[in-house]
Amino acid sequence: MRAAHEPFADTERLLRAGVESHAFPAACIEVGRRDGVLWSAAFGAFTFDPTSKMATPGTIFDLASLTKVLSTTTLAMRAVDAGRLPLDAPIGRWLRDWRGPDRAAVTVRHLLTHSSGLSAYLPFYRRCTGRPEFERAICTLPLEYPPGSRSIYSDLGFILLGFILEDVAASSDTFDGDPLAFDPSRTLAAQFRRIASYVTAEPLTFNPPRAWRARTAPTEVDPWRGRLLVGEVHDENCWALGGAAGHAGVFGTAGAVGAFARALLATLHHPVLAEPSTLRTFIARSSVPGSSRALGWDTMLPTSSCGRRLSPAAIGHTGFTGTSLWIDPERDFYIVLLTNRVHPTRQNEALKAIRPRVHDAVVAETTRMGELPKLPELP
Repeated sequence: MRAAHEPFADTERLLRAGVESHAFPAACIEVGRRDGVLWSAAFGAFTFDPTSKMATPGTIFDLASLTKVLSTTTLAMRAVDAGRLPLDAPIGRWLRDWRGPDRAAVTVRHLLTHSSGLSAYLPFYRRCTGRPEFERAICTLPLEYPPGSRSIYSDLGFILLGFILEDVAASSDTFDGDPLAFDPSRTLAAQFRRIASYVTAEPLTFNPPRAWRARTAPTEVDPWRGRLLVGEVHDENCWALGGAAGHAGVFGTAGAVGAFARALLATLHHPVLAEPSTLRTFIARSSVPGSSRALGWDTMLPTSSCGRRLSPAAIGHTGFTGTSLWIDPERDFYIVLLTNRVHPTRQNEALKAIRPRVHDAVVAETTRMGELPKLPELP
């Protein structure tokens, strides 16, 4: 066991305690800056069975809604840069069933800020399969509130955004000499595969190959599918869409998510994932009343999963399966925390109390190491 004075000892204790209290079977963490990794570690095992395989930094997790920022938001930035996706264009330009005076003014920006008026979630997988059925069902839903008047986090809006990005890619040109030029395939998975392979050699993909399953942390014993899910997307709507959608479906390691975070931090200085000015637009908090949302990303609140010690400029996102990514552009810093807290059941919500404490401990310990400037404590 590490001595108390050693780097990240407090964070290690919190994560080991999380395993021991059955908040999650497995956890992987990576902490870093734009120029490299400061610390990575793995805790626990794939399941709570005493004979289960131990987690390692190479363990693959279902990243759930981290898909929204890793894949969908990144592809949206690139489409904006290419002039193919104006943020204030009405989404009816691409979605033929999106009709009616109550929704005619809903834009791409509304989808990205979760302010379109759409419901948060509905179990369409019970009656829909594939894009045509999902698109028609979502586009004909009554809106819950006037678009732009508030923000309700919506998987449904990001499902539609994924469809739009497929259509945008299908009509886009290729760009000679650009290693991240749009894939000529229209599928979201194919577009993201090009981004992921450019950013990292670590596993990061929709629909992971069967050969990865031995390295993949199980999620839930799913009553709908009647089996333990290993390497198969946990989100049922994504599953009914073939395992790749705008809201969920990406699998990866903590190292892969960390590589993405470093690429995003680098993008603030020169074009990597997008133009720096485009990224700054996407990570700025929106003007939606009462919302902490930026475009795709959430922003720092002292009551959120990021804890109280990141700077007000921090952006992040969580995933239902127990994953999170927080990036602090002001201090050139990121924290990846991946768990499979939904094993064996999604009813386990103990991670909610642990996650802010982990982020606070990481920031405190990194500051003591001299790697981060100290910020004033929040009241």
